[in-house]
Amino acid sequence: MLTRRATIGLLAAAPVATFFGTHAARAAEPLTFQTNGIAINGIDPVGYFTDAAPVPGSANFAYDHNGATWHFANENNKMAFMGDPEKYGAKFGGYCAYAASLGYLAPTQPEAWTVYENRLYLNANLRARKLWLQDVPGNIAKGEANWPGILG
Repeated sequence: MLTRRATIGLLAAAPVATFFGTHAARAAEPLTFQTNGIAINGIDPVGYFTDAAPVPGSANFAYDHNGATWHFANENNKMAFMGDPEKYGAKFGGYCAYAASLGYLAPTQPEAWTVYENRLYLNANLRARKLWLQDVPGNIAKGEANWPGILG
């Protein structure tokens, strides 16, 4: 029989386990979050800097980098990325930055993003982004300590 304290602890942990449990790191995850080989949901990563929004990319402006195909809205954005993929590519491979800070991998949604100190960070959803924003420098430090070991 569970004590009241144990029950409360399990209930408190349930949302985090539910949120990340189905996306825990599996062996040999790709360096870049991708779906069917397309990085970060086909969104142009440069658009987060130039348009301050998620901008859909196009296969007409594709570039292979870190084991995934990146799509861009135009040739200028593609060339900018090719010139500095570390600047424009999302940290933690485009996986959820908040999940990385907790030692997990999670997919991302284009609308849940932050540019902080000229680097792009993506999150699984707007709730994860809100949690991420509570301590961006601390979450970055935790994510860096976990990365790339959480890839499996």
